[in-house]
Formats: sequence, structure tokens, C-alpha cells
Amino acid sequence: MTSHDLAAAVHSLLPRAKSELAELVAFRSVADPRQFPVEECRAAARWVADAFAAEGLTDVRLLDTPDGTQSVYAELPGPAGAPTVLLYSHYDVQPPLDESAWTTPPFELTERDGRWYGRGSADCKGNILMHLTALRALRAVHGDTFPVGLKVIVEGSEEQGTGGLERYAEAHPELLTADAIVIGDVGNFAAGLPTATATLRGITEAEIEVATLAGNLHSGSFGGAAPDALAALIKVLASLHDEHGNTTVQGLPADRGWSGVEYPEDRFRADAKVLDGVELIGTGGIADRLWARPAVTVVGIDVPPVVGATSSVQARAKALVSLRVPPGMSTRTAQQALVAHLEAAVPWGAQVTVTPLKGGEPFAADTSGPAYEALGAAMREAYGTEMVVSGEGGSIPLCNTLRSLYPEAEIVLFGVEEPTTQIHAVNENLDPTELERMALAEALFLRGYAEARRQER
Repeated sequence: MTSHDLAAAVHSLLPRAKSELAELVAFRSVADPRQFPVEECRAAARWVADAFAAEGLTDVRLLDTPDGTQSVYAELPGPAGAPTVLLYSHYDVQPPLDESAWTTPPFELTERDGRWYGRGSADCKGNILMHLTALRALRAVHGDTFPVGLKVIVEGSEEQGTGGLERYAEAHPELLTADAIVIGDVGNFAAGLPTATATLRGITEAEIEVATLAGNLHSGSFGGAAPDALAALIKVLASLHDEHGNTTVQGLPADRGWSGVEYPEDRFRADAKVLDGVELIGTGGIADRLWARPAVTVVGIDVPPVVGATSSVQARAKALVSLRVPPGMSTRTAQQALVAHLEAAVPWGAQVTVTPLKGGEPFAADTSGPAYEALGAAMREAYGTEMVVSGEGGSIPLCNTLRSLYPEAEIVLFGVEEPTTQIHAVNENLDPTELERMALAEALFLRGYAEARRQER
């Protein structure tokens, strides 16, 4: 059977993919019981389990992981001597944020201007449909015998970062053993440009609280001499960047370069929707800043809102600071440097409490093995152009867990989440053309990887 047969099979499956993605998006599967009922996640997990069972996978299980969520596991042995490939994704999603800011309801898949809108449509329920569509296309063309042995793991708490699947895998190291691991939780550098993600930045966070007074004071009576905790906090946060916007945390080198695909400034401005006249921050190439250097962001501040604020000198103020850590740096070392910087930057002798929070190590893949060669060939055939290699600013802590448990396995990262999908934001969406091409690429990859490993023997 030719690749044209696989392409035709994938194309014929798109209406089904859209219908099933609508079913999956309808689950409000935010893994935070403070916001959404846990039953929504459990229902989504059952849907995923049933979908893979329907494709002939066996030993389909719902795994209760240590953080209280469920992961879906399934497997199917391959032909004698065939390699085993693990397919990964996650069904939990980010909160919808301000639902009134969505053009259409976040948990209702809606087609608009040729794109499919809904929370999780790209990150990461669209990647679940990528896996399913690839497997269905292979079955349509080759029958019930897949070219490789298959394992599937779809977790339920990736967005919350609570590490349930990581801890479960560490306690059951035999479960996810594979020759190649496909992480379906990234995407192309640009729509239509086939991309393998080679690096992921790690992440660490710290909470800083500044205190200056026993209680708030009238700004007319005391302002000008009484130390304002909010003003002190602002000075601390401003110290995290220089005048160009470069990260200034001492001990974190901010001059490293990226050797892969470049990111043109005009494309980045369009992808990031930067307002007219607003300058980008940092120096060096865009790719350097995104994938090779640390980046610090203030992601939250506890202060009085403008509406209802009183004329007061603030006694306390708190902020949450996030630091992205590129490969080659230790997250622990970066966290220590961030905490030291925050503590040292507090002015006026203000009392400060800095609490380090969760973290995940950066990741860099080895792109020299047969899995990457097979992926490059599959991408070229699916897209008609050569695959490029990019980094990813986000973090997937599971990658390092899998590398630690299975050091011989090749880990490849690809998926449907190109820059215009607006993951983690309002109006998240999916380009169905990307879903079609990526599903075809995955099907071609599974077939090509099996052949490459067969020729090795």
C-alpha cells in the first residue's frame, strides 16, 4: 500500500475526528476540583479509554495516580521482532479563564473561518485525535496488524503540574517501556512547516511576600515616610529585568544562542499579537530568547484592585514569579539563584518571605537515532517539505522522567499545536489541516520506523 492510500484514509477520517473532538472538548476536564467537578475529568478518561479500546488495543486500564487523577493506559503487541512505540498525550485542559471573552462557548467545539474553536481543541485533545486518526488510517490500509507494538498513555493532570503520572511511572517502571516514545503535546514552528521539537525549557516558581507595617495606613497622614510594601515589591520585580528586558538574575547566563531554526521578528510579533509600536524585550535573536536563555515572568500579584481601593499605604504585598530554564541549566540551581535575587533586591529593610514552589527540569532530545530519521522522512512525505528542528518554551516534566526510566528509548515530540492555536488563552483553536497532516505524518512514522528497525537487524 502506498502513502497515497494512507493520505486518503486520513482525509476520509476527518469528519469523524471533528465529531469526536467535539465530544471530548465538551468535558470540562480541568484537573482542579476547586473549579470543576472531578467527574468531568473521570468522564473524559473513560471516553479516551473507550476510544482506544474500539481501535483494537488491549489491556485498556484507568490508572489511579498519586495526585488523585486518572491516566488511561492501553497496549497492543506488535508483530514478532517489531519495535514498541509509546504514544503520549493528556486529556486535562487549562481553565477557560474569562468565559465571556470567548467568541463562542469554550467547551463547545465551534467551526469558524475554517478553524475549530474550543478549550483543549489543540492542547491536548487535538493530539489525542491525532493519535486515534493515525491508528485508524493504518487499520484502514493494513488491517488489524499494526507495524509496531503499541502502548498508549493519556494522563489527566499535565496542566496542573502535580506529577501524578510521573510518580506512577516511577513506581511501575515496567509499564511504559518502549523503543520510541511519541510525545504528542507540542506542534509545528509554523502552520504548514513540519517540525520536531528538540528542547523544552524547565520551569521553577517562587512566591514573594513583602511586609512593612502592622497594618494599612492612611496615605494622607502617613504617606511619604511610611514604607509602602507594594512599592517595595514593585522595585523588587522591576529588578528582574534590565533596561532592554533581559533577565538579570545573577548566576543565570543570559547570552546563550540557539543553533536550530530561526524565528523572524515579524512572524513572532504576529504570532504573539504584539500591539503596534510596542517593542519586544531582550536582546539577541528571537529563538535565542525563547529557547536558549532563562526568562522570568511575573505571573500574579496580590494587591488591592483599582475598583474599591482606598487611599492607603499598603502593609503587605505578594507576587508569584515564574522562571523558565533552558537546557544546560539545573532547575534547582536556577531556583536558588531566583530566591537569592528576590531576597537581596528588597529595599528599605522590608521584611521578605520567599517560598520556592514547584519545578521541572529542562529537556533536550537526541535527534540522531532511527526514530528521528523515520520522523523526518514521514514529515517530508506528509508536508512536501523538509522537517525543521525547533525548541519549545513550555515544559513537559514527564519527558525527563521517561528519559530517566528508559535511557535507551528515543523520545520524539510533535503535534498539532502551532503558534496560532492560542493554547492556554481564550479562543483556543485547531487548524484541521494541521490535524490531517500530522495524523498522516504519525501513521507514516509508525510504518517507517518499523521498517528502519527491521533493516537494522
